[in-house]
Order: sequence, then structure tokens, then C-alpha cells
Amino acid sequence: MSRRDQITMSDDEVLAFLDEERTLVCATAGPRGWPHLMPLWYVVRDGRIWAWTFAKSQKTKNLERDPRATLQVEAGETYDQLRGVMLECETVIHRDLETVSALGTEVFRRYTPGIGDGPLPDAMQAAVDQQATKRIAMEFVERRRATWDHRKLAAGVY
Repeated sequence: MSRRDQITMSDDEVLAFLDEERTLVCATAGPRGWPHLMPLWYVVRDGRIWAWTFAKSQKTKNLERDPRATLQVEAGETYDQLRGVMLECETVIHRDLETVSALGTEVFRRYTPGIGDGPLPDAMQAAVDQQATKRIAMEFVERRRATWDHRKLAAGVY
């Protein structure tokens, strides 16, 4: 078995990893042709990554011009602990207020300690709904993936 095969994550491992981690880096094609890298908070819906951002952001302008994005989530401080997921995606931009607001609610629920699965407090939901009028939802449709989990290697094999 090749080293690449040894460190590849299964679909279940990828979903568990994405659930554990908090921030992804989204690369889009910038206006001058250079990669434009930005961090995003995200949620996973039915195995697909979703995030929201401001409708007037550079990332949105880039995706309107070219819907391709590369996402990366990584963890680990030392080589033997490195693990990550890189996804090449086509991005679907959603602008309807209901979709954007529902996604914002999911994002706030995931990233606000103590909220859990219940409804957001009224003031927080009002803030999400107000923000949704200025934002878009991004649905990242995976086309190709690369994964790595160096913890799967025998100790000292790197």
C-alpha cells in the first residue's frame, strides 16, 4: 500500500474531521489572477459545505466571475499529527433571503457556545435576519478531494 493510500481519510473520517474543525480557507481566483484566500466559518449540510459572506465582498465578486473554489481545512502542530481535507468545488451562490437567513442561523448556532439545536435567542435571530439582507449563501459542490491524516502512519515513518 502506498503512503498516499495509508493517510487518505474515508468519507466518514472526512465528515467527522469537518465537524471537529471550525475554520476553512477558501481560495478563489482574484481579479488580477492571483489566488484570493480567505477564512470562513462553515456548516455541513448532507455532506456538502455551506458558508455565508457579504454580497459585496471580493470573494463574492470572484465567484460571480468564476464559480471555482478550493477549500482547505487542516489541523495538527507537528508533521506526525497533520491532517486535512482539500476540496475543489463549483460554488452555487444563493441570494434568496430565506436560504441566506436559514444558513446564518445554522452558522450562529454552530459557533455560539451554549446555543445547541434550539431556536436562537430573539435578539440573536434578529441580528442574523438583518445580516442576511447583506449576504449570500455559498454552497460548495465538491468535484475532487485530497485528504491526509499523518496520524495513520507508524511512529517515526515520515
